[in-house]
Amino acid sequence: MTPTSPPETSSSPLAAALSTLIPGLGQASRGRLGQAGLVLLATVVLLGCTVALGRLQDRAAEIFFFMIVVLPWWAIQSYDAFLPKTGDAQGLGHTLRVIWARAHDVRYLGALFLLSAFFDVYIILTNPTYTLPFFCNKPSGLLGFLAKAQSPTLHTIIGYGFLRLRRWSLFVYLAYAGFGLLNATVNYACFGFGRIRTVLVVTLLIFTAYVLWRRHCFFPPLPASQDDHPGSHRGTLTA
Repeated sequence: MTPTSPPETSSSPLAAALSTLIPGLGQASRGRLGQAGLVLLATVVLLGCTVALGRLQDRAAEIFFFMIVVLPWWAIQSYDAFLPKTGDAQGLGHTLRVIWARAHDVRYLGALFLLSAFFDVYIILTNPTYTLPFFCNKPSGLLGFLAKAQSPTLHTIIGYGFLRLRRWSLFVYLAYAGFGLLNATVNYACFGFGRIRTVLVVTLLIFTAYVLWRRHCFFPPLPASQDDHPGSHRGTLTA
C-alpha cells in the first residue's frame, strides 16, 4: 500500500463481489495493484491446469480439480479482497490465518456437501434407472430409490451442520464416512476395481483425515469460569 492510499479501516463487500466476478478486481479496487496482478495470474494458471486435466483425463477429473482446488482459491481471494489490510495484516498469509482461526475451511467443506447434494438430486431426477451399489446389491424399486435418496439427504444434513459448526454434524459425518468406506470395501469384493469407486474412497479418506484434524472447530471454548475447573479442557476456536 502506498503512503497516499487511504487506510483500510473496514471490510468491503463490494470488493469481495468484484473479486468473485473477476479474481483480483476487488484487490485492484482497494489499491492493491501488485496483489491483484498475482491473484489474476494464479487464477489463470489454475484454470489452465483444469482445462488441461480435462483433456488428458476426462470431464469428471476436470470437475473434481475445479471443486477441490480452483473453487477454494476463488473463495480465498474474494475473502482476501473483503478483509481490510492495515499495519502488519498484509497479504494472503493474513487472510489464510483468519480463515483458519474462524474455521471458514470447515464451512467450505459444508458448502461442498450442499453442492454435492444438489448434484445428487439432479442425477437421480435425470437418470431414474440409475442404481447405486449397496453392499454387493443394486436394489431397484422403492428400496433402490431410498438407497439413492440417502446420499443427498445426508449431504444436506452434514453440509448445514458444517456451515454452522454444529457439534452433532461431526458425529454424523464420521458415521457417514464409516458407512461409506465399509460399503465401498464390500463392493470391491463383489464388483472388483472401479476407477470412480477408488477416487471416491481416496477422497473420502482425505476428507475424513482433514475433518478429524480440524475437529476442535466443532467444540467452542468454554466460558472462562468453566475453563478453570479441572478436566474441563475443550478445543478452542479463535474468532
